[in-house]
Amino acid sequence: MHPSRRLEIALLVLVSPLPIGGQISAQKTTSSPATATGEARSAAKQDSASARLSAIAASGHLEDLRWPDFSDYRSHVINFYRPGYQPAWIHDGQPTTQALELIQILQDADREGLQADDYDASRWADRVALLKSPHEAADEARFDAALTVCGMRYVSDLHIGRVNPQNLGFEFDVSSKKLDLPHFVRERLVNGSDLHAELAQIEPPFPSYKRLRAALLHYMELEKSGDGEKVLDVGGVSPGGQYAGIAGLGNRLRLLGDLPDSVSIPPDSKVYEGPLVDAVKHFQERLGRQATGELDYKTVVELNVPLSDRIEQMRLGLERYRWLPYQFKQPPIVINVPEFRLYGFDGKNEVGLTMRVNVGEDYDHQTPMFENNIQYLVFRPYWTPTPNILRKEIIPDLEKNPSLSDQNLELVSASGKVIKSGDVTPALLQQVRAGKLTVRQPPGPENGMGLVKFIFPNQHDVYIHDTPASLDMFSEATEGEEGELKRVASHGCIHVQDPAKFAAWLLRNNPSWNLEKVEKAMHDGRDNFQVNLVPAIPVLIFYMTVVVGENGDVHFFHDIYDHDRTLKLELAQGYPYPK
Repeated sequence: MHPSRRLEIALLVLVSPLPIGGQISAQKTTSSPATATGEARSAAKQDSASARLSAIAASGHLEDLRWPDFSDYRSHVINFYRPGYQPAWIHDGQPTTQALELIQILQDADREGLQADDYDASRWADRVALLKSPHEAADEARFDAALTVCGMRYVSDLHIGRVNPQNLGFEFDVSSKKLDLPHFVRERLVNGSDLHAELAQIEPPFPSYKRLRAALLHYMELEKSGDGEKVLDVGGVSPGGQYAGIAGLGNRLRLLGDLPDSVSIPPDSKVYEGPLVDAVKHFQERLGRQATGELDYKTVVELNVPLSDRIEQMRLGLERYRWLPYQFKQPPIVINVPEFRLYGFDGKNEVGLTMRVNVGEDYDHQTPMFENNIQYLVFRPYWTPTPNILRKEIIPDLEKNPSLSDQNLELVSASGKVIKSGDVTPALLQQVRAGKLTVRQPPGPENGMGLVKFIFPNQHDVYIHDTPASLDMFSEATEGEEGELKRVASHGCIHVQDPAKFAAWLLRNNPSWNLEKVEKAMHDGRDNFQVNLVPAIPVLIFYMTVVVGENGDVHFFHDIYDHDRTLKLELAQGYPYPK
C-alpha cells in the first residue's frame, strides 16, 4: 500500500468518534440470519447454474435451440466456460448489456445474408422475458449456453461461411482463417463495448462484398411491397412495336432501377419505344445479355424473376465471399466463371484490367473452382493432351484417320523426342494406348493453347491460355446467349479474350517487357519460350452469379454449373454443417 494511503487511513481511525459512554464495544462481523440465508441461496443458485452449464457443454446438445445439436462447437463451448462454468451473459439474474446487443445482432442476421432463425431470432424475446420474472438457475444456464452457441455460430458463419467450400468441390481452404472462438467471444463480445464494430472487423474486407450486402438490403426493402404485376409476354416485341403491357413493363423496370423515376410514361401508351427501350437495354446489360432492346421471351422471363429469388442469389454470393482468402501476397487475378470475365487487381486493390473469358462446358468439363499462383508464361507453346483427352478424343480420331498432319499432331516419346509426323501405324497407336508414346501439337496459331499459356500447376491440368486462330469465341457475333453457349465450350481451361494484353499485365513490373514485346514473342518469337513470374501472381477461379458494380448496378448471371442450387440445398440442411 502506498505510504500516503496508510497515513490517510490512520488519521481517519484517530479522529473517529468513540462510542457513547466512552466504552469501546466489539463490532460483530457476522451477517444477519436473513442476509446469510440470501447469500447461501445465491451461492447455491450459482453452483446449480454452473453445474447445469457444465452438463450442457459436455453433452453438445441443447433442446432449446432451433438447431439443438452443437457437437461441432462442443469443444469451443467447453473451453469458453472452463474452469468455473460461470454464466457469461447474465449478471444478478439479468442479461448483460452485451447480451442484449448480441441478441439484436442475431435477430438482424438476415441483413448480413444469413438466416436469423438459425440463431434463434424468434426465441430470444421469450427467453429475456423469462429472466425478468422469477426463474430458476436452470433457466439462466440454458439462456447463457444458448447465447454462447448462437454467438459462436454467428461469428464463424460471418467470418468463414456456414459451409466448408471443400465439401462442395470448391478448393478453398478456410482453416487458416478460423478464429479462436472461445477467446474472441469472451474478449471481444462478452467484455466488448461495441459489438457491431467488433464483428465488422471479421467480415470479408472486399468493397464488392459491401456493395453486394447493400444491394441485398435494397432488394429486401423492395420485397416488402411485393413484386407487383408480371410483365406481359406476347411472344416478342421490337422497338417501335405495339404492346399492350406498357404500364406493367414500366412499373417493373422502375422497381428494378432500370427506368429512372424522373421518366414518365403516359398511362394510355401502347407503343414500345423511347425510354422504355433504353431501360430494357440497361436491364439486358445487367444480365450479361446482348442489349438489343428486343422484348423477347427470355427477357420477359428474367424481368419476372421474383425478388425473393434474386435475394437468395445475393445471400449465396455473400456466403461464397466468406470462403475467399482475405489477404494476398500480390494483387490477384480473379476469374468469375458465370460472368465469363477476368479481373486483374492492382496494388490499390482496384480493378486495373478486365476481359471476357471462355470456360469449361457445363457437363463433362466444368472449370474447377480453386486458388493457386501463376508461376510462369510460355510463348508459342506445345500442347500435350491430358490422358483423359488422349483416351476419349485423340485416339478415337486417329483410329478413324491415322494422318497426324491432318490433326496437326506429332508422335513423341516420353522424353519429348519426335518419332513420327506422318501417318500413325496400328503398332504405334497401340504404344500410345499403352502410354509408351504420346502425341502433341507443335507451336503455332492453330495450337490448342494458341500462342501463349499461363501456368499455375494444379491437379486438374487447367490453365489460362490463348485461343486457336480459327476458333471464334469473342467477336460481336458471339455476344448474348449464343455467345454464352460458345463461352462454355472448353475442356475446363480458361481462354482469354486478349492474351497479349493479359501477358503484358502480368509482366508490368518487369521493365524489359511491354505489350509490343509480348506480341512479338507470340508471333515471331522462339517456340516454347518460358518466362517466369517473380513473384508469382495469385489466381482465384470463382463462382458468383451476382456482382454489384462500383456504380451500384446489380448484375445477375446464369447458374451454369448448378452450384447455386447445390449450395442452397446444403444450407437448407441446417446445423451442424461439416467444417
